[in-house]
This record gives sequence, C-alpha cells and structure tokens, in this order.
Amino acid sequence: MALVTLMMLLASVPLPAQEGRSAATLWKAAIAAVDSGQFATPERQTRLYADAARWADSAARLAPRDPDARVVKAIAAGRKALSLGPRDRVQYAVLVRNEVLAALAIAPDHAGAHHVLGMWHAEILRLNPVARFAAKTLLGASVFGEADWEKAQRALERAVAIEPDRITHRLDLASILADRGNVAGARTQYEWIARATAREYNDRTYQRLAADRLRGL
Repeated sequence: MALVTLMMLLASVPLPAQEGRSAATLWKAAIAAVDSGQFATPERQTRLYADAARWADSAARLAPRDPDARVVKAIAAGRKALSLGPRDRVQYAVLVRNEVLAALAIAPDHAGAHHVLGMWHAEILRLNPVARFAAKTLLGASVFGEADWEKAQRALERAVAIEPDRITHRLDLASILADRGNVAGARTQYEWIARATAREYNDRTYQRLAADRLRGL
C-alpha cells in the first residue's frame, strides 16, 4: 500500500475522489482499516469501520468480478454492522452472506471467502435463541435458518487447508471447535498458533488471544 494511502488511513481521513483509483487500491485500504480498527478505541473503531465499508463498497462496484473486493465488502459490512441497531444488523448480515457467496461463485478456493462464510454461520448460531427467532420472523431474515455448526466448521477447515499458515483462520476455527465441544481440536489449533510466526498486522494480538483461550479450555 502506498505510504500516502496508509497515512490517510491511520488518520481516518476519507480517500480523495475515486476517479482513477483501482478497485485493488480501495479494497486494500478497506481491509487495512478493518485491521486497524479491530482493537482500537470504540470511537476510532466506528470511524475506521465506516471508512472500510465505504471503500470496499466502491471497490466491489468498480470490480464486481473481483473476489477479493467482494470478500472485503462482506468483511467491512459485518464490522460496520456492529455499530448499528438490530434491524440494520440483520440487513447487513444478509448482505455479508450474499457477497461471500458471490465471491465463492467466482473463486471457489478463496480462503477468505470460506472464512467469512464459516463465521457467518457461527455468529448467527451464537445469538441467543430469542434474538435469532426475532431476526428470522420479525425482521425477515429467513436466511438465518441456514446457519449450521457443521457448515461453519467445514468452511473454516477449508480456509485453513487453503492457507495453513494464516493465524486468523486457525484462531476462528479453534473458537468454533470449542463451541462444539471439541476441546482437543481447539487445543491443537491454539498450540499451533503459539508456535507460529507472526506475519500480519494483528497476529501478535491473535497469539495473545489464543494463549488466553487455551488457558480457559
């Protein structure tokens, strides 16, 4: 990423007019904003996630056949939804599903798409039953009925198989295994993370999270 883009990102200043900007520039800025916002203060996180959603949406409109743009749009939309009310969150959850399925139709072996799809299943199943029922019946999110733990696990396992060295895939796979009562499987993933080489922006933080979760098993 160009230094000027990174500097604007870290200051959370909107990118200049997008004429002449490539979809790749926009989705890379969006995913960098997501990474920067993940462990930021609430105010800064909200601002970064809003920036990410705007840039990712522009990238997907510029390059609708680019699976990276579609996946980053799904990721950014999911993060932006954290600051919204229940009805808007449901709408964004449907958008996330649609974007990631579109990405997989273009690139069936896209590890990021499998990861997002797996977490889509898991996050819906982690809702309390009343909230999930309300989303399905009162807010019109019938697709919530598709959520399934087996599909969640398979999707994360596929992401790990495609990109075995990425800590983020294994961290979320471990959380799903733990949710399903597979303590041994979760422990294997957390122990792998402890030995792994940190390569990406949040990897050190992910390793600390994995260590904490391992102690809690």
